[in-house]
Amino acid sequence: MEANPRSTGRLPAAFLTPGSSSFMDFLSDHSPEILPGRRPLPPTQGPVEAPHGTTIVAATFPGGVVLAGDRRATMGNVIAQRDIEKVFPADEYSAVGIAGAAGLAVEMVKLFQLELEHFEKVEGATLSLEGKANRLSTMIRGNLSMAMQGLAVVPLFAGYDVDREKGRIFSYDVTGGRSEERGYAATGSGSVYARGSMKKLYRENLTEQQATTLVVQALYDAADDDSATGGPDVARRIYPIVAVITDEGCRKLTEEEGSELARSILARRLEQPDGPRAELL
Repeated sequence: MEANPRSTGRLPAAFLTPGSSSFMDFLSDHSPEILPGRRPLPPTQGPVEAPHGTTIVAATFPGGVVLAGDRRATMGNVIAQRDIEKVFPADEYSAVGIAGAAGLAVEMVKLFQLELEHFEKVEGATLSLEGKANRLSTMIRGNLSMAMQGLAVVPLFAGYDVDREKGRIFSYDVTGGRSEERGYAATGSGSVYARGSMKKLYRENLTEQQATTLVVQALYDAADDDSATGGPDVARRIYPIVAVITDEGCRKLTEEEGSELARSILARRLEQPDGPRAELL
């Protein structure tokens, strides 16, 4: 009788067998029930009620890309959480922002982070930015059954392409379909308003500071028209999460930086409630 691996302290044979460098493929072969899209849901009479994340925006600038998200999660017409984080580093040179079923989206991001780390350890090299975008597309496609039951995850992926030496943005639909966006992009319930805001403000020669200001301005405009999107909350010190990705890597704005940026935008909105013109960004 074969000894229990736990009793001997040895790893099961599956962990020692050469195979794919994809951690997703490994789970699919040996523990498919762990994957978010493989879990059966109890029968329901309608879409599953769960907290949903809303608006994510991104914009490129010469030398990098900025990815930002508001902090509100909703469940129907109720605010489920005011300070949820929706922007996460995927690896050193990329980040992902989540919109859709919040719990499932966060779990998918963690699995995506592990997927990229596993590939790097097995292959001894990092995936290209295009390869990372393709891996995320596969994960979203694997969640299609959940999406059809109301638990869709629609992220926005951004990163610095070290080969092309520029920032790039990728958007997705619920089937895993991937599109590269030029200049700026938005997803989530407030994306229509955020995209309209960025369309008026965006230009190709933005500085990093201007691009950061632009995405927060877009989130402010989205919150102005979309009840599911939360604007900067000065009283509770809740500000948008902003990630800046350049050739130096991915970094998040600190709370102090986020506070200063949000307060400066709010002060200008007292004079211009509908937001600045492009030349005054």
